[in-house]
Amino acid sequence: MIRARLAAAAAACIAVTGTTTVPAAINPAPAYSALSSVNMEAVVKAAQIDPRRADDTLTPGAKASVLVVEQALQARQLLEARWVDGYFGTETVKSYTRLQVSLGYHGLAANGIPGSASLTTLGSGRFTVGHRIAPGGKVQRNGYVVNTRTQAMLTEAERLLGRRLVLEQGSYNPGGDPTSAGTHDGGGVVDIAVDAMTAATRSTVVRALRQVGFAAWVRSPSQGNWPWHIHAAAISDTDLSSPAQHQVGDYYLGLNGLANGAPDDGPRVPIRTWEEYLRQN
Repeated sequence: MIRARLAAAAAACIAVTGTTTVPAAINPAPAYSALSSVNMEAVVKAAQIDPRRADDTLTPGAKASVLVVEQALQARQLLEARWVDGYFGTETVKSYTRLQVSLGYHGLAANGIPGSASLTTLGSGRFTVGHRIAPGGKVQRNGYVVNTRTQAMLTEAERLLGRRLVLEQGSYNPGGDPTSAGTHDGGGVVDIAVDAMTAATRSTVVRALRQVGFAAWVRSPSQGNWPWHIHAAAISDTDLSSPAQHQVGDYYLGLNGLANGAPDDGPRVPIRTWEEYLRQN
């Protein structure tokens, strides 16, 4: 009886054409294709630096992840094939902005820097996202608005310095100070008061801010229509305004973050993000 049933099952596997097929129950499963992995930290870093380069040098460590993101943008017909090259230049930034708008984002959420939510949506079925960055919610500091990532960075800089830092301007302040050229419109950017600080102390503060992941400079009245202060932009804050993104890119390229494109005049420290600082300490 058992043999009869097996024979019937085998007969059922004979195609109409008369050729024998393999029973479905023992068909080999299709090869599993693992999703690609995108390093968000690397992609965000490239999105800040690459558009400011005078050439097409790739941001170290970012090419593989940027390529995967660009391929996904191309698949959505948001980026031409000629720009799929691992270089997160101005065309890729524009393309990513179009993606953000298509997903219903606007304002800072459509600034061309890959955020965690939009990157996850773009990667659905194509890639996973690792090394995520999040600016966090808005909080008050010295009466000014910053996000929780910036707050943590400032607190750590204070710990390194052994002194309190007082803000003169916070983040998310569009139009609050025309001399800021839009750098404070988004997140991650603060101005720090330097009253009673010596030149050496100002430099020490900038050094500590840079150590924890800020692009920071001492600003003097000779550079613009403003008093002495320290300007700091949190590297890789995904809420950065476009002008602040440009400042961060310039910082990586050894510039002072001002429109004159002069060389960086601050203390030299290894450039790293807040996330990199946390891993190393």
